[in-house]
Amino acid sequence: MVLATSSPAILKFEKNQEIQIPVIDFSAERSEVCKQISKACEEYGFFKVINHGVSEDFIKKMEDESLKFFGKSALEKQAAGPAIPWGYGRKNIGFNGDTGEIEYLLLSVNPVSISQVSQVVSNATDPIHFSSAVNDYVEAVKKLACNILEMMAEGLGMTDSSVFSRLIRADDSDLLLRFNHYPPYDHHLNTNSIGFGEHTDPQILTILRSNCVSGLQISIEDGVWIPVTSDPSACFVNVGDLLQVMTNGRLMSVRHRAVNDPSKSRLSFGYFSGPPLHAKITVLPEFITLDKPSLYKHFTWADFKKTAYSLRLKENRLKFYELSSNDDQHEY
Repeated sequence: MVLATSSPAILKFEKNQEIQIPVIDFSAERSEVCKQISKACEEYGFFKVINHGVSEDFIKKMEDESLKFFGKSALEKQAAGPAIPWGYGRKNIGFNGDTGEIEYLLLSVNPVSISQVSQVVSNATDPIHFSSAVNDYVEAVKKLACNILEMMAEGLGMTDSSVFSRLIRADDSDLLLRFNHYPPYDHHLNTNSIGFGEHTDPQILTILRSNCVSGLQISIEDGVWIPVTSDPSACFVNVGDLLQVMTNGRLMSVRHRAVNDPSKSRLSFGYFSGPPLHAKITVLPEFITLDKPSLYKHFTWADFKKTAYSLRLKENRLKFYELSSNDDQHEY
């Protein structure tokens, strides 16, 4: 059995200082993968997965359908509806004035919703092919997300390895898929090269896959951005706010953004794993000690999601759920 790779992906600070992030080989021995996932999530909140099991055929079909859609006229794309929060959007990426050099299609991930959206975008692409491509891809990526969460739990020493994954396996889990298209950045016409501004993801876990054009950047230190080299054969994974809460801050919800390439279009798919809206999110007992009491109040995903949408992208939404020293810890 091949051991999990320890080979890092080399990233560079904008000040030409090198940093390493984990590259985790899912074909390796499970115990090693579990350890590496938990370590990566503690240190970076981010890692790269190779041999992830998502079919290249599924990925290619998704790319083909995405390119067909984004290649159509503005009127045809706008038929998919306003994107705040669902449907097609261009530049506007939030309720509160957040903008970027991007166009995107945001879908709720369930067969009925995907079928309905496929019919709406039928003027822009073939609804049957679109629906089939999306359903195949999301089924494969959901399986990957569940595997990651279960191995993460094992790596953290949890007695129940499904403590995270069952939140996204439920029939009413709040799962989203976003197609992102970042046009080339022309500095002669535009002074803004930001495709999607600085933020953390509010959900549990995000799985991102892109074409051969780089643009993703992460920040593990305030004011320092680390470019992530694109790898079309890999998936990139980042921890969301809910995992940070459930692990009492042990895992880090990583800040990230996307910048546009000066000469090439970038295409990416983001799969966002959220729990059911009624799910109660609380710090798990395994992460509470006398030395480290609970840092967060409990809340429902619906409440937290509402807060997230009420704020600007870059704002720290978790601060509204932090316990102060005056709060009664036992209440939570």
